[in-house]
Amino acid sequence: MSDDLRRETLTRWVGRALDTESPIELAKLTGDAGFRRYFRTFTEPRLIAVDSPPERTNPARFIALADYLRRNGVHAPMVMAADTTNGYLLLEDLGDTQLFNVLSHDSVEGLYAEVMSELLSLQQIPREEGLFPDYSQELLLTEMRIMPEWLVGKLLGYSLNEAENCLLQDTFQQLLESAASQPQTLVHRDYHSRNLMVRGGERPGIVDFQDAVWGPITYDLVSLLRDCYIRWPRQRVERWALAYAATAEAAGVLEPVDPKEFIKWFDWMGLQRHIKVLGLFPRLSLRDGKQNYLVDLPLVIRYVLEVADRYEEFKPFAQWFERQLLPLIEQQPWYSDYRCAGDKLR
Repeated sequence: MSDDLRRETLTRWVGRALDTESPIELAKLTGDAGFRRYFRTFTEPRLIAVDSPPERTNPARFIALADYLRRNGVHAPMVMAADTTNGYLLLEDLGDTQLFNVLSHDSVEGLYAEVMSELLSLQQIPREEGLFPDYSQELLLTEMRIMPEWLVGKLLGYSLNEAENCLLQDTFQQLLESAASQPQTLVHRDYHSRNLMVRGGERPGIVDFQDAVWGPITYDLVSLLRDCYIRWPRQRVERWALAYAATAEAAGVLEPVDPKEFIKWFDWMGLQRHIKVLGLFPRLSLRDGKQNYLVDLPLVIRYVLEVADRYEEFKPFAQWFERQLLPLIEQQPWYSDYRCAGDKLR
């Protein structure tokens, strides 16, 4: 079924779900990196209609997760109506103000305190059998392999030799072992400034949680503090990370851990995530036609090289990336100097 026909069918379904004879109008919203499409109704109150193709998404799991998160005190959107067979959802509208749009030097301390408090609530949620799969080493490895496939091979046209494949394999294995050594909690998996909604007088709203898993405790924290779309100074980020660790210890989510060890977990988890994103953004561009993600790659490159250069274990990877890939990346039309990516903060 074409996108236009699905939109027409979704519009009629929303009218039936709301039991109204008045014509329903839907305004298309900017989507996420997945296959869902979002629309705002002009009803009172306004709602969010979601086109979630069941052959590419799992609307039933989204509903189960939203319900479980809400029952455990997290501000996920309420599901007002659903047709899981056809992939249509009608959700509570959490507003249109993303955390990203209100972050500044002046506002960040207070806003991050709120969203880290919400993150702690997420990590205190007990595991529901069958609802949260393990963030397994196989899945983490599959994510990192997106980088050599989509960035190196398909975007840059570079062929890896045997030694380079061994270097990547060794780098990935060390990151997998670090992830496995951490305490495991609920992981949203995309806990960043464009998936957190801010509305005065309410707790932050959380969206795009449908891929939640059970995995390393630092994953969501580094997703937030080393956001692919906005950057803060390293010293500030580490202060926030250690403050969160202390709060998590006090709440019983985290056993006491040496601060240096926690920062190592945090850094290495961020390196795993950003290596994945180095491949994910090119895939979104080349496969899905979502070109706007490429302009954010220089900041991701900056994160990768800053962390890799900081640890002896990853210096060979950093040196290879700088020597072999950067000259090719610098020729790309979307490229800007990674060394100052993210410096222009509001």
